[in-house]
Amino acid sequence: MNTLNLSLFKQQHQPARVLPGFHITLGFTLVYLSLIVLIPLSALVFKTLNLTGEQFWEAVTAPRVVASYKLTIGASLIAATVNAFFGLLLAWVLVRYQFFGKKIVDALVDLPFALPTAVAGISLTALLAGNGWIGQYFEPLGIQLAFNRNGILIALIFIGLPFVVRTVQPILEDIEKELEEAATCLGASRRQTFSRVIFPALMPALLTGFAMAFARAIGEYGSVIFIAGNMPMVSEITPLIIISKLEQYDYAGATAVALVMLCAAFAMLLLINGLQAWQRSRSGAAS
Repeated sequence: MNTLNLSLFKQQHQPARVLPGFHITLGFTLVYLSLIVLIPLSALVFKTLNLTGEQFWEAVTAPRVVASYKLTIGASLIAATVNAFFGLLLAWVLVRYQFFGKKIVDALVDLPFALPTAVAGISLTALLAGNGWIGQYFEPLGIQLAFNRNGILIALIFIGLPFVVRTVQPILEDIEKELEEAATCLGASRRQTFSRVIFPALMPALLTGFAMAFARAIGEYGSVIFIAGNMPMVSEITPLIIISKLEQYDYAGATAVALVMLCAAFAMLLLINGLQAWQRSRSGAAS
């Protein structure tokens, strides 16, 4: 009798759910995810199946394609790493300091989100070209900032910075300053406080920002083609290879190259998620 009364009490006092039950919500989530993500990606895989194994290998290992892999993935990794460092620094300044024009700087961080990629590419070209506002000072020194790999790297840094800042900034705002004060009272230096108290809490968010910046950079097209020069084997990115194959009606070859890039991006995201889980488990064990 007591058990029955207890169960009735629980049913009567259960908090009302804003969303439907678990099964309905999960079913809707899976259907939506399938329509938006899984079905388009599976179409990419099925289109590639039209190629034989030899044709697929020939399409994805052509010297021009391999050179574009190295450039795209390498430049994306470098740009994401640069953004991880300077994005953390910028987020720190925006959260921890008050200064004149702070709101303007905070709004400018989101500018690469709002700008069409073609506008970003044209703007960077106007700045960095040999006769541009910035490039004209580097050209006499033998440093060319546009129409080569330098231009690609700068463009990828430009479009990827907001991902790191906006991922790290909320976590940095939520870190309790009492923990830093406690560490200082216990004799920790500023470097020790940052490395042992603040940075471990920021690490998962920093990895997420790095992964998002890398994923954006690896598929970036509009802002890069204006400043890259697009020279085969030198400054030709993989998305341009895919577009070129589509223009030549080589749909199977384009999907084969796209599948390789998809696998590379997915593997990087899996690695980052694994590092995040390891970092969280390590932080939980330490605490």
